[in-house]
Amino acid sequence: MEARCVMFDIGGVLETTPATGWDEEWERRLGLPPGSMHRRLGDVWEAGSLGRMTESEVRGRVGAVLGLDVKGTEAFMADLWDEYLGSPNEDLIAYVRGLRTRCRLGILSNSFVGAREREQELYGFGDLVEDVRDIVYSHEIGIGKPAPEAFAVACERLRVRPADCLFVDDAEANVLAAEAAGMRGLLFVGNTATVAGIEEHLARR
Repeated sequence: MEARCVMFDIGGVLETTPATGWDEEWERRLGLPPGSMHRRLGDVWEAGSLGRMTESEVRGRVGAVLGLDVKGTEAFMADLWDEYLGSPNEDLIAYVRGLRTRCRLGILSNSFVGAREREQELYGFGDLVEDVRDIVYSHEIGIGKPAPEAFAVACERLRVRPADCLFVDDAEANVLAAEAAGMRGLLFVGNTATVAGIEEHLARR
């Protein structure tokens, strides 16, 4: 079980996900006060992120809460996914692909139901790891970061000790949680610093 491991977050690390303003635009279209849409849909977003709703159920609830017909709901969800999926961090992904022979690789992501299929189709994240189970999504395990159980599941899936694993995330709370779980944490602030941090981790004895 002793092996060097590097584990990555997706959004903000392997994907670049700047705000598109889609939610503000939909609030304008629907005549909703600023910020109220996400409050109305808060239970839906939570359920989707922890796998308590199917995609079909999410669409149904979104349509019901916002008063959208089927066409409007599909347009709404398409805009949501455009921001969620962002664009690939191609330089970092290429570097990670080259790590396959040097260490165990994994992904631990707070996610939303439907993310695995879309991200595999667009970015092929499953090709970065040894086994598709090495990609751990919150909506599939019912636990999100920064809960310590999420890190425990990821290490168990990858068959690595927390002490041998470096976790890369763009959210400081998640980096601190990984460290509290016994892992090394690396806050993502850019590709250059991330690559340097990974190389330092792999060089440790």
